[in-house]
Amino acid sequence: MNLLIITQKVDVNDDNLGFFHRWIEKFAEKLDEVYVVCLWRGKYELPENVHVFSMGKEKGIPKLGQLFLLQKHLLKILPDVDGIFVHMCPIYAIASYSLVKIFRKKMILWFLHKHVGWKLRLSEKLVDGMLTASEESCRLKNKRKIKIVGHGIDVERFKPAASVSKNNEFIIFSAGRIAPSKDLKTLVEAADILIKEGRIPNLKVKIAGNPITKPERVYLDKIKELIRKREVSGNFEFLGGVPNYKMPEYYQKADIFVNLSHTGSIDKVVLEAMACDTPVLTCNEAFKVILDKRYIFNKKDPQDLAEKIIGLRQGKKEDASLREVIVRNYNLDDLIKKILAEFKNG
Repeated sequence: MNLLIITQKVDVNDDNLGFFHRWIEKFAEKLDEVYVVCLWRGKYELPENVHVFSMGKEKGIPKLGQLFLLQKHLLKILPDVDGIFVHMCPIYAIASYSLVKIFRKKMILWFLHKHVGWKLRLSEKLVDGMLTASEESCRLKNKRKIKIVGHGIDVERFKPAASVSKNNEFIIFSAGRIAPSKDLKTLVEAADILIKEGRIPNLKVKIAGNPITKPERVYLDKIKELIRKREVSGNFEFLGGVPNYKMPEYYQKADIFVNLSHTGSIDKVVLEAMACDTPVLTCNEAFKVILDKRYIFNKKDPQDLAEKIIGLRQGKKEDASLREVIVRNYNLDDLIKKILAEFKNG
């Protein structure tokens, strides 16, 4: 079977989309040939049966030129593939539809985001199927074409370390795009409580991620100012963007991973931390079906977060391994099989 994948970026060093490099590798293990058309082509090391084509954004090609290159690549590739997998961007499904229809190929869209715009609504009418990770990951009212297949975590890469060299620091790690919806303010206030009350000596908070938009950059400045006002600057470290392949070492060295996302959908970074068997804390209600209440804290409640951190630090681990939950239910190999099965069905 040959597959065409259309995605935003192929770049193993990208801190946001670098994870998809591993997806492509996994597709290549199970397919004869994999063709990838991306908006931006960066650094990659992929098997010989993977062929990567760019729409030229990395070269500064304008949008009209990108559209032209997409059509050119489609004309060349479509006769040789059995299906098209569009990753995340509904506009690519819309732009590809005419030629996909002419060549009578099956097109499936993967989509995870709470936003529902005209592009998503239109693409839903054009594609043969839609895949998403959870009920909250795609909020179209028309669910007829949507199939929930779960997340896929690379458990070969995200795993507990054989040994971790640590000093006396107690490390709280958090990761994700820097944005108001991630509520870093609550994390700062919870850490301030723990530090001022002396409840955790040598507390260190490490935050991975970047702001993307101007409002998000303003938000980051406000968070840093809050840290200065609370006089806890020495306890916080902003790591900036971290490529996905480097993330396991941060999870492994962390004593607790804290996720403050308010999106209401399952956040992949929590699953990655769990795959490393790192204790997690989240206020995201989507995780209530996965995690014991010890791992859930109240939204925008720094006191509750502080108490839950203390509880995990002092408590004994009595339940099954967090990693086992991921290996059993959120394994990347299983997800790739589910995606490919959609092209064989019907």
